[in-house]
Amino acid sequence: MEVVYKVFDSNGLVFAFLVVGVIMLFSYWFSKTITRGKIPGAAIAIVIGLILAFFGGKKGIADVPLFSGMAVLGGAMMRDFSVVATAMGANIVEIRRAGLAGILSLLVGVTFAFFIGGVIGYLMGYTDAQSFTTIGAGACSFIVGPITGSAIGASSDVIAISIAIGVVKSIMTTIVTPIIAKYIGLNNPHSAMVFGGLIGTTSGVAAGLAATDPKLVPYGALTATFYTGLGALLCPAVFYIVVQAVLP
Repeated sequence: MEVVYKVFDSNGLVFAFLVVGVIMLFSYWFSKTITRGKIPGAAIAIVIGLILAFFGGKKGIADVPLFSGMAVLGGAMMRDFSVVATAMGANIVEIRRAGLAGILSLLVGVTFAFFIGGVIGYLMGYTDAQSFTTIGAGACSFIVGPITGSAIGASSDVIAISIAIGVVKSIMTTIVTPIIAKYIGLNNPHSAMVFGGLIGTTSGVAAGLAATDPKLVPYGALTATFYTGLGALLCPAVFYIVVQAVLP
């Protein structure tokens, strides 16, 4: 055991990837087997991560020597890589395939979710521009929230709130989608693309459409993925500037 510990300790980043991989494997197994796909695997993995961080120190679980590699995996370098990789996914040529309705749904979906989330955070006492923007971004998705918060220097507790909001949104989307599908005409590829653009949380949209009609998943996931990229571009830049101009 001592030899194993030394190997893991001297290869912190590799061990961090291993730990995250195991968490993801368990989360998606739990999602498929226990919840029967009603709760996205990504949402379960995030909850596990938050729990582990709670039992850690100032830097979360990275304060435990064995898990020191988590500081690199969750640090600024990987964060910036995620920002670039996510934003680069918003290819305008691919978005055009969804048609005008798909493009409008993306813009409306991101803008509406951001400002509704930000206003709710404002009413709860988070009145500064950084908190408003981060919480609003979290209402877009649990990926856009931490990306935005890290980019504009929001506090760790606000970033955690943004992640929590995104997780709740993802879970609610998964559960509600098959229930309301027949009432909103969610039964064809075009409506699935518009739905994905309006809601945006890829894991929730994919899981919800899978429970509704598996054939619709690729179409909803297409615009939902671009929603994340668009949110990562707009929230820490354009929306943050707008919020700074409005809030004192």
